[in-house]
Amino acid sequence: MAAGQNQRNRKNDPMLTKTGKPRLGPLNLEQLNKLLESSNKAKQKDMIRKAISAREKAVIVT
Repeated sequence: MAAGQNQRNRKNDPMLTKTGKPRLGPLNLEQLNKLLESSNKAKQKDMIRKAISAREKAVIVT
């Protein structure tokens, strides 16, 4: 559960998964770059960098 709360009183945040990880799917490049700057965890930074590179490849292809 996200942030030590139980399921009964947990407020759903559409930008976080149940475990507290950020959802990167609906974000654009500008939002991903902002999230990368504000992130502290190395694992999250790696996930964000991977999402940014995937979005950049998609822009180049189309």
